[in-house]
Amino acid sequence: MVDVNALATANAKRWAAAQPTRNFSSIAKRLVEAKERYRAVEAKTGVPWFVIAVIHMRESSQSWSRSLAQGDPIDRVSVHVPAGRGPFASWEAAAIDALANCHPFLARKKNWSLGPTLANLELYNGAGYASKGRPSPYVWAGTDQYISGKYVSDGKYDPNHVDTQPGCAALIKEMIRLDPSIKFGMSTTAKVGSTTAVVVGTAGGAAAAASAGWSWVEVGLTALIAAGIITAIVFFIKKVRS
Repeated sequence: MVDVNALATANAKRWAAAQPTRNFSSIAKRLVEAKERYRAVEAKTGVPWFVIAVIHMRESSQSWSRSLAQGDPIDRVSVHVPAGRGPFASWEAAAIDALANCHPFLARKKNWSLGPTLANLELYNGAGYASKGRPSPYVWAGTDQYISGKYVSDGKYDPNHVDTQPGCAALIKEMIRLDPSIKFGMSTTAKVGSTTAVVVGTAGGAAAAASAGWSWVEVGLTALIAAGIITAIVFFIKKVRS
C-alpha cells in the first residue's frame, strides 16, 4: 500500500532539486499551444489543463486520435489497461472518461498543490515505482532525478531500461517557462449537473493555494450554487494578519 502523503512529499522535494537533462522546449510549446482544448476538458473534470496536457504527451505523444487513458485508438474498444473503454466520438469524450471513470479517478481529486499534483500524475501511471522506492520515469524522465528502470509492459519491470520519453515534471517546468500563468493550487472547477461550477475551497485549501504561489486575490473564488439556475455567489477570502 503506497503512502500517498509520503509520495507527495518525496516528489515535492525532487521537484525542488530537479534539473533537466534534455531539451523539451518544442514539445512543451506544442502542449501550451493546445491549451484551450485542454481547458475544455478541465472545465468538465476539474483536472488542471497542464496536467491533462502532460498525460496526453506521455500516453500517446499528443495524438488526438488516441485515448488519454492508455493511448489506444479512441474509435474502438481499448485493449490495454484500462481495457474495455470506448469507442468514443471524440478525443475530449475519451479524455473525460479516462479522468472521471478510470483509476485513479483524477476528476475526484481536489488538491492540486505541488506535491499532490506530482503524486496524482505518478499514480495515474501506477504505484509500481513508488512500491519499489524508485523515482517514476512517468514523472521524472528527462531530469537528473531519474536514471533507469521502467515497466516495459503491463506488470513487467526492467531495472536497466531507460525511458526516453519526456517525464511530466520536465514538461511542466518547461511549460511554466513558456506560460507563467500555470500555477499549482487547489482545483477550482467541478461538474454540477449540466453546468460547470467554480467552487470555494476550505481555509486549509486556501492556505495550501497561497503556499503554492497563489496571490490572495486569486484565492478569492466564485461559487456557483443553484438548482437548475446559474447563480454566482462571490466569496472573498481575506488574509488575517496578526
